[in-house]
Amino acid sequence: MTPPAIRVLVADDQALVRAGFAALLDAQDDIEVVGQAQDGAEALRLATELVPDVVLMDIRMPVLDGLEATRRIAARPALSGVRVVVLTTFELDEYVFEAIRAGAAGFLVKHTEPADLVRAVRVVADGEALLSPGVTRRLLAEFAARAKPAPDAAQLTELTDREREVMTLVAEGLTNAEIGERLFLSPATARTHVSRILFKLGARDRTQLVVLAYESGLVRPGWRD
Repeated sequence: MTPPAIRVLVADDQALVRAGFAALLDAQDDIEVVGQAQDGAEALRLATELVPDVVLMDIRMPVLDGLEATRRIAARPALSGVRVVVLTTFELDEYVFEAIRAGAAGFLVKHTEPADLVRAVRVVADGEALLSPGVTRRLLAEFAARAKPAPDAAQLTELTDREREVMTLVAEGLTNAEIGERLFLSPATARTHVSRILFKLGARDRTQLVVLAYESGLVRPGWRD
């Protein structure tokens, strides 16, 4: 049985950019663009009406910016399954980290390769974090190092040693399969550990675990670089 297509909402105030992303994604057999928005307010309205799997959200938009739209989507229980990927022109954009803190699943620069955009939509829709090692992790480390207010590390005390180990690997950007390989676990067991960590910490998704790992001191800025 063919799985349902990944439903995507594209939000960008530039018509050509919006149309280009939509055309690229609609050309994929497993992806369907269900809506397009030209500002953050429209993105919020359409996300509420359509409940897509993924929202590609430009950070800088009129009426309501992408940061606030992301925050409002993340705050609505009915939209808990919606994954927001923020779009930015600059990799080291201070608003990117704030968007991730607000509930975004990751970010993409607008000049990303088409194949990488398609892959990102699939990765996020599958429940993984769009946080591969490299510039994203360095960006998170940079801003987490001066984040305010920093959560109390005591919130991690409910985690078992194994769960803390898994959370560290999530912060490294590893997928469930990669975590399983590193710890000699099945991908399903790794996924179970991640689900328990999310529940214990009240985190929305894997991306939030990365933020918590840095802010709590479980992972230090600059590690492994």
